[in-house]
Amino acid sequence: MHFEIVGEISSIEIIARSSGIRDIARLRKYYGGRLWRKLKGVARIRLPSGQIRLAELHWYEAHGVGKKELKRKRFLD
Repeated sequence: MHFEIVGEISSIEIIARSSGIRDIARLRKYYGGRLWRKLKGVARIRLPSGQIRLAELHWYEAHGVGKKELKRKRFLD
């Protein structure tokens, strides 16, 4: 599902780091980087229908690479 983040991501927490990430080999192969983290946070998103909802998001991030593979996990409103 495609979406656009509206505003800031808040309540950011680290879920896993480097060896604790199941897909670490794939992330390093596709994007490079060394110190990967899997994070979660809360943000308002705009859905393709135009509706704006509060959702929990998960993504991977590494220094020098940035946010990759943003996923909407669940709606919070």
